[in-house]
Amino acid sequence: MEKSKQNRRLGLAFVRCFLRSYFVGAGFNTRGLQNIGFSYAMQPGLEAIYDDHTELVKARKRYVKHYNSHPFWAPLLVAVFLSVELKIKEGLFPVQLLDKLKNTTSYTLSAIGDSVFAGSGLIFWALATVNLLLAGHHKQAMLLGVVMFCGLQIFKGFTFWSGINKGLGFLDELKKWDLINWGERLKYANGFLVLLIWFQLWPRPLNGFEWYGGTAALGVFGWLVATGKIAREIVAVLVVGIGLLTIYLL
Repeated sequence: MEKSKQNRRLGLAFVRCFLRSYFVGAGFNTRGLQNIGFSYAMQPGLEAIYDDHTELVKARKRYVKHYNSHPFWAPLLVAVFLSVELKIKEGLFPVQLLDKLKNTTSYTLSAIGDSVFAGSGLIFWALATVNLLLAGHHKQAMLLGVVMFCGLQIFKGFTFWSGINKGLGFLDELKKWDLINWGERLKYANGFLVLLIWFQLWPRPLNGFEWYGGTAALGVFGWLVATGKIAREIVAVLVVGIGLLTIYLL
């Protein structure tokens, strides 16, 4: 009976941790970056795990240090470290390794998040929405936004649940998702969506020579940026300048 009550208490605390994980970036600061929001998200779980006040204070101090990662991973990271804290309490994980684990995990996931979510996924949603709006499909554009938003919440909920129940073992499963390569595939799709936007905005009637020439020039610029032969800012200025010149001549 006592164990059942303890499990229920932990479960309710973990739900609060999940909800608080949405506010990890709210206390951003230049010294610890997201550490205030992260410790705030961990707080209900730590209070439920540690009955001894001295141990609770020690656990709190472990999460007010420097922390930074992509916000989409916040629920997973909160869950994984709550799972680790349960093992620390039981003497199954050496507390001396926590800082190294926290930094390695948060920075690795941050790099993946920046590439897959910020650098591919969010851009895919934005470009697809622009394409739908230009084509006059306003309801479909709104529906796409709703689907992407709901999908993100499902992703956060699933990764939090997996982090709580599987702990560090879920990080090994995460490697099998091959997110980096999926991010690269999305970048190719984003390139096609940019081309489609360009096609929809191109003045009519469509001149084949101008269209294929412009497409080839865009491809060359993309290759120059990808190989580091020219800065992307210079390409942006050139594209805007050519666009303004074209409008002036027309």
